Amino acid sequence: MLTTIKCELKSFEDLAHSFAAKELTANREEHDRYPFGPFFDDVVTKAYEVGLLGATLPEECGGIGQDISALCIILDHICAADASLGGIIFTNALAQEIILAAGNKNLLSAMMEKAVDAKGALIACPSFANPAENGVTLEAVKVKDHYMLNGEIDYVVLGGISGHALVPAKIKGQEGYTFFLIDTADKGYAKSEPVVSLGLHACPAVDLNVVSVAGTLVGQEGDGAKYFAKASDRMHAAVAAMQCGIMKGSFEEALDYSQQRCQGGKEIINWSGLRMILGQMAMKVKIAEMVVSEAAQAAENQDRQWYLYTRAAALHLSEQACKLTTDGIQCLGGNGYMKDYGQEKRFRDAKHVQAFLGLAPMRKLSLIRDMLS
Repeated sequence: MLTTIKCELKSFEDLAHSFAAKELTANREEHDRYPFGPFFDDVVTKAYEVGLLGATLPEECGGIGQDISALCIILDHICAADASLGGIIFTNALAQEIILAAGNKNLLSAMMEKAVDAKGALIACPSFANPAENGVTLEAVKVKDHYMLNGEIDYVVLGGISGHALVPAKIKGQEGYTFFLIDTADKGYAKSEPVVSLGLHACPAVDLNVVSVAGTLVGQEGDGAKYFAKASDRMHAAVAAMQCGIMKGSFEEALDYSQQRCQGGKEIINWSGLRMILGQMAMKVKIAEMVVSEAAQAAENQDRQWYLYTRAAALHLSEQACKLTTDGIQCLGGNGYMKDYGQEKRFRDAKHVQAFLGLAPMRKLSLIRDMLS
């Protein structure tokens, strides 16, 4: 993928590939039992220790300091094994990108200096929603030189396992919405049990109820939509990479299974009908790699209307991933629906990832609106 153009990114590819193989593949089914089974804290801790939670975070903030291509490579390999960890990495990176877009690098530096573990480094946020479209339910009141937040907000990803949460709120009497960083240890911070979701089971989300919780202003009052749009444009490339990884994982398992499973006295890969399905899957995977590569490079080079490339890439690959994972199930026959294999999980995960950064139909309308303007 991107490493064929940027050889300096090969180390990130090797890291993500080896991490996925060692920490995720063998225990994928066990991890997916959450919240009815244990959470894979040890895997998240290891991801933090090797730097997977800070790929695009500037070095002065304690991160690796890479651009979006490195994050795409990491998510591609991680999601081929288990997209739940990919969702955790994505959500944390989105929160970081919003804070950086607001010009609050010092806020991230201070937070990361105090972080002694993965929880301290993670930032929760409602990564499946665009606040401008879904509405803002929290209210912020300015008291002298600080802000107090009150209200409820649904489906905050990582809200139960992170040290901080980045949330949108309305300031009374002001237009637009504003982002605030809150401490999850605040006594007024109350979270629900983990919400049971369609996919990404081990990328937990909770509903929050905050009462007189102190919030740190991120950027300028009322400019939340501007910061979200700036971060979202870049992070659409990451969504595309996640879907590309899911597609790869589905194809690789289908190919491997078809070479081992026998029917009618020969391996099923020798049946022309199945070969045709595998050929279609292989074609879609290779195209997905090219789409992610082009989108990431356009974002890094700031090509003219680069944000249209990233958004189109995410929307297109989200649709293709849902179709390909259906084929992946078909290749395994009845076994494709069994949790012993990874295909049914990838089918659910692809549909779930499709909703990152807001509803797909709304993002399509936004895309054509921006093209017309």
